[in-house]
Parts: sequence; C-alpha cells; structure tokens
Amino acid sequence: MSIHNFDDNIRTAISAHGQWKLRLKQAIATGSITDDPKEVALDTRCDFGKWMHGATLTPEIKASKPYIVIKRLHAEFHACAGQILVLAENGKTKEAEAMMQGEFNILAKKLMLTLTKWKAEMV
Repeated sequence: MSIHNFDDNIRTAISAHGQWKLRLKQAIATGSITDDPKEVALDTRCDFGKWMHGATLTPEIKASKPYIVIKRLHAEFHACAGQILVLAENGKTKEAEAMMQGEFNILAKKLMLTLTKWKAEMV
C-alpha cells in the first residue's frame, strides 16, 4: 500500500463522514429518509469501511492501536447514524436531534480527530 493511497483514503473518509451531519439534519428536518437505516448502521458498506475491512491494509496496520480505535469509532459512528435515521423515520424529531447533538457529534469529532492524527502519523 502506498502512502499516497493511504492519504487519499483517509482524506476521502474525513470528507464523506463529515457530510453525514448534513444528511442527518435534512432527514430529521424533513422526515424523508433516502438511506436504509440498517445499511447506514453497518460500518462495512461505505468506501472507507470496505477499505478498512479489506485486504489492502497490512496485518501490522490492522494490529496497530490507531487502526483498532478507528475501526471501533467508525462502527459506533455508523450505528449512531442508523439510529438517528430510525428516529427521524418514525417522527421522533426531538429524540433524533438530541442524539445528533450529543452522541453523534461526540463520535464524529472523535473519529475525525483520530483519522487526522493517524493520517499524519502514517504520512
């Protein structure tokens, strides 16, 4: 795996996962869900998840503490996003907003900071 490829995957992941905040806000505001919450809740469906769980990364990288932490945070991020979509879909706007302002924002910040740090360490 080249450093350039690693850098690109992390940069793309940060951008794509950052966009979820807007998508979730729109889902809460409109009650219109375009994504299947069950699919969103799976951390292996997005491009970053496929890369993280795929064969591109070496066993050494997959055994590293940053990888293990990011893998956990990424899974928690997706599970939380899926829960927010379920709440929005069921008209539970206040609960969805509370989860978004609380748990989701905390997870998103932790994931983005950890990804940024990992990228800096690897490049």
